[in-house]
Amino acid sequence: MSQSPRPGRSAVTESALFDMRWQRGQRDLTDALRRLYPEAMAAGFMDRLRALLETRRAERPADLRRLDLQRDLDPDWFLSEKMVGYVFYVDRFAGRLKDVAKHIPYLTDLGVTYAHMMPLLKPRPGENDGGYAVMDYREIDPRLGTMADFRKLAARFRAAGISPCIDLVLNHTAKEHPWAEAARSGDPHYRRYYRIFPSPEEPQAFERTLLEVFPDQAPGNFTHYEGLGWVWTTFNEYQWDLNWENPEVFLAILDTILHLANQGVEVFRLDAVAFMWKRMGTNCQNLPEVHDILQALVQATRIVAPAVIHKAEAIVAPRDLVPYLGAGRHAGREAHLAYHNSLMVQYWSALASRDTRLMTHVLSRHFPRTIRRAQFATYLRCHDDIGWAVTEEDAEAVGGMTGPGHRGFLADFYAGRFPGSFARGADFQVNEETGDKRTNGTLASLAGLEDALERDDWEAGNLAIERILMGHALIASFGGMPLIYMGDELGLTNDTRFLDDPEKAQDGRWMQRPAMDWAAIRALGDGSPASRIHKGVLAILAARKATPELAGDVPTEVIDTGARGLFAFHRHADTGRLTAVFNFTETPLSVPGHLLDLAPGQPLADRLTGAPVPWEHDDTIRLAPYGRLWLGSAL
Repeated sequence: MSQSPRPGRSAVTESALFDMRWQRGQRDLTDALRRLYPEAMAAGFMDRLRALLETRRAERPADLRRLDLQRDLDPDWFLSEKMVGYVFYVDRFAGRLKDVAKHIPYLTDLGVTYAHMMPLLKPRPGENDGGYAVMDYREIDPRLGTMADFRKLAARFRAAGISPCIDLVLNHTAKEHPWAEAARSGDPHYRRYYRIFPSPEEPQAFERTLLEVFPDQAPGNFTHYEGLGWVWTTFNEYQWDLNWENPEVFLAILDTILHLANQGVEVFRLDAVAFMWKRMGTNCQNLPEVHDILQALVQATRIVAPAVIHKAEAIVAPRDLVPYLGAGRHAGREAHLAYHNSLMVQYWSALASRDTRLMTHVLSRHFPRTIRRAQFATYLRCHDDIGWAVTEEDAEAVGGMTGPGHRGFLADFYAGRFPGSFARGADFQVNEETGDKRTNGTLASLAGLEDALERDDWEAGNLAIERILMGHALIASFGGMPLIYMGDELGLTNDTRFLDDPEKAQDGRWMQRPAMDWAAIRALGDGSPASRIHKGVLAILAARKATPELAGDVPTEVIDTGARGLFAFHRHADTGRLTAVFNFTETPLSVPGHLLDLAPGQPLADRLTGAPVPWEHDDTIRLAPYGRLWLGSAL
């Protein structure tokens, strides 16, 4: 018969664990903080920080402490090839938080291990940037439920092997947030939480080098409030930028992260991180201090809640993207995940042009083959618009194109203006000065399914389905965790009903936020496009989970085949090499084996289907229109 633990034994063990985790993370934490807040560090800042961490550690529920220990022993859990993400709006997916649980079997059947519930925290009433203008970090949007509802759902997710992810906006709060209200009322402590200027001279000097995020709806980066001054408002008038130069902001946000982690959050999507630090004479994006802030937040969280990971929402140029996963002195110490915006852009670019040269150049030149203790989140579409992030340097390096010219072509193609386009998208945030346009639209509509259905053209519909499945095979294999945006696994098309809602009509991004089609799910197997896409995505994700060469820590080597319509790469694993090949055209293409570093006639299997790969003339592999192959040694 086992003995009961002695009184106090558990508490001593937990205290010892905390001390060990503090010692483990102290150097990486303090190095970053010294660079950010040297004066505060000399004035007892670390004592206050440790006290905060100890308080939140003591409040951590027992089941989450067990998860902490499990992931301390397996810190690379999120790099597994078995990881699959699903991204959804709670109301569009199920209604309220309490309604999501009944759909967990649908997610597990799809293979989902990570569920990102789009903005959950309480937003300001009325216009709120799709939920990213938060007025209370500690409450759930009452239209979706309560924090108690979230805790129950998080426990259900954990039991099903799914890690819940929520958004946390780091750059700004809603102007109705209690901190902002206190600043407006004259409280000097909270006034320092924001960037407020008494006169316009300094804002005007900053504006000379700043970019506009929403030039149509919110031009400029500052807003004047009578009796208060000029407030930094990068995104919208109602979103006030936080002053991260103030160490009190760091403590307040960290406290929020740890509080939410104790409610059951396992992944934080850190929103708008690129904008957090400001410096005169720069565009105030991607500054070095941003990476120190992220390192400090991640390392402090790891001390209290090592089960938790962080994803950086940095939709930036390729040269600026990799550092969010840790580079140089931040390697292995910063965010665990970051969106592979470049892979997404290059997928759409190659589809439109039927030319993969730019894709091959960008993904081989700007990205390392592997990243220490981190990986990308790969995706085809999300809730946001597509910004055509093609630089002049990259376009010119490929030859035959310019940056502005190619960006204009892509915007025209996906808005359906370019002759022969299959896409049904729409412009977003047109910049009249530069001519740049961003693009809205769902995956299926941009890939041609909406147009094919409306014209009742089944040949075009078949090609659209193949584009969609080829894209999912790409994000499941390139390197990183694939994110399936709600409804993409069914081919949901654009939803223009948002135009009838006054709160949404001014934001065209609602076009790509349709409600989940549960009727289509109940009809799966009927041979419809939705059924065919779902079956294909299900098979791709199952194949991924059975392919250890696709784990996040396995190096990816992009191959230049010289064939304009083909994109290919190797995944170099200890278990062997996998070679993935994709046809970005609507015509069959053949590739000689030696261009893929394959020996003529080498026995190969397609890991996507398990079928042997037939060689043509003993030295050539043929791909169907929008074909995709994961080539490995014969099974």
